[in-house]
Amino acid sequence: MLNLNDLLVFVQVVDHGGFAAAGRALGIPKSTLSKRLSELEKAIGVRLVQRTSRSFAVTEIGRDFHRHAAAMLIEAEAAEHVIKGRLAEPSGTVRITASLPIAQFRLAALLPRLATRYPKVHIMLDVSDRFVDIVQEGFDIAIRNHFAPLPDTDLVQRRIYYDPAWLVASADYIREKGMPSRPQEANGLDGLMASSSDRVWTLHDGEGAVAEIAPSSRYVANETVSLREAARAGLGVACLASSFCAPLIESGALVRILPGWTARGVATTLLMPHRRGQLPSVRVVADHLIAELSQRPQGADLINAD
Repeated sequence: MLNLNDLLVFVQVVDHGGFAAAGRALGIPKSTLSKRLSELEKAIGVRLVQRTSRSFAVTEIGRDFHRHAAAMLIEAEAAEHVIKGRLAEPSGTVRITASLPIAQFRLAALLPRLATRYPKVHIMLDVSDRFVDIVQEGFDIAIRNHFAPLPDTDLVQRRIYYDPAWLVASADYIREKGMPSRPQEANGLDGLMASSSDRVWTLHDGEGAVAEIAPSSRYVANETVSLREAARAGLGVACLASSFCAPLIESGALVRILPGWTARGVATTLLMPHRRGQLPSVRVVADHLIAELSQRPQGADLINAD
């Protein structure tokens, strides 16, 4: 069985990028840390870190080992929380992962308020647009935007928000092309598409009817701000999340087409591992995020889908 203290030393050394910085953080001489890491490498029979007097680099197997070691320490921390019964006031580290747009447009202002409200909770936000395995990588909470339903897993899933999509264009474009009154009249309009493989927009009304519109692809961009700006420039019709384009419709910069119809929108879901979600610190952060993120953004650029 590996020594958890040695795992802690290794994780801290990697997280701080070297022995000196880790030693200052832990209050332990760097020579002691180096010795402990050497003992760990000897015990497992592999080199985790390549180090000289001038360089420090984590090996490939060291990076994989770090991911699992960090997860083990989190579970050890969870066990400690349970034993100590830290229920009076939420405390400890809560690790959150989210994509760049979610972090920029929703969490950047929200998390500092949360940290102020709970001073003993240490929030760590990791911003990445890659797929994150929150169990293997030791995260407590993931916030994801998605079009299709998420796969059924052992994770706790809390759906926070659903944002339907609208068809929008500039007022100048509508004056030139005319305002369609039925979905069929929108066929052939210049389409600002999110993918070169997109061919149709599927619309739904409030009474269960479904209609497909086949635009003429005019412009392709897999990023919503680019599509919005193309629509504002009068290039054609874009299909955008409603709260993303609502402020521009209110200002007159964009016009909604077929207001009785909506397209498939973006869902926002919060995910947690079962065991981590039982900790008071994780639970209070999750509840706060759900309460805040379930509110419609006010005049903000809405996040892209993952």
